[in-house]
Order: sequence, then C-alpha cells, then structure tokens
Amino acid sequence: MSTMPNLATVLKAEVARLARKELRAETEALKRTVASQRAEIAALKRRTAEVEKVLKTVLGVAEKARAKPAVPDTESSDFRFRASGMASNRKRLGLSAEDFGALVGATGQSVYSWEAGKTKPRAKSLAAIAALRGVGKREVAKRLEALKQG
Repeated sequence: MSTMPNLATVLKAEVARLARKELRAETEALKRTVASQRAEIAALKRRTAEVEKVLKTVLGVAEKARAKPAVPDTESSDFRFRASGMASNRKRLGLSAEDFGALVGATGQSVYSWEAGKTKPRAKSLAAIAALRGVGKREVAKRLEALKQG
C-alpha cells in the first residue's frame, strides 16, 4: 500500500514555494534601488567633502584678509614678523636685547617678550625691526653711538 501524500501538505509546500518566488522578484527590484541609492549617497558625500574643503580655504583667506592689521607705514606692511627671525637677526648683529631695544625704540624686556612669542611689536617698532634687517654690524654700531651721544 502506497501512501498518498497528504493534500494539505502538498498544497502548503506549493503555496510556500510560490510565495518565495514572488518575494524574490519583489526584493530584487528593491535591492537594485538600494544599491543605486547607496552609490548616489557616496557620490554626494564626496562632493560635499570637496565643497567643504574649498569653503574652508576660502574662509581662511577671508579671515586672514580681515585679520590683517592696518599698518600705516607701507614699508612695514610687507614685513612678516617672526620671533625666531628677530632673535637670529639680533644675534647676527651681536646686540644685546637692551641695545636692540634702543635701536627700535623699545626696552630690552620688550625685546625678550617679542623673542619669546609672548607679545608682538607695535607698528612703529615693526618698521624699525624691518629697517634693521639689511643693516650690517658697522652701521648698527654707528647708530648706537649716535643714540648714546644724542
């Protein structure tokens, strides 16, 4: 005696098979849509990163332009002050901080503060510091002597 399959079991298996087939067809379309949206999101993220990078540089340039101090003297406006540069120039000339301060119209303590980066010189002192850049030791000695006599 062969057992006949239970009609309910066969029907249930067929319904499950058809349901899986229909679901697969529906989910394939959704998978394609999701994949294309992910690719689009990645492209948008790249574009956003590029735009933010450009914006950052533009804002940096604008900020520097806004923060540029108004120096009335045209000669010193091109001068870029660096504490280490001033210190090396002072040592190159063989000057003490007191003597260097006398030449630029400041105190020796101010010169030390400038070199340490604690403070920055004012526009008048910046112009004098810039004027000492290309001067030799002999010229500096003459200027110091004139200051001490006068």
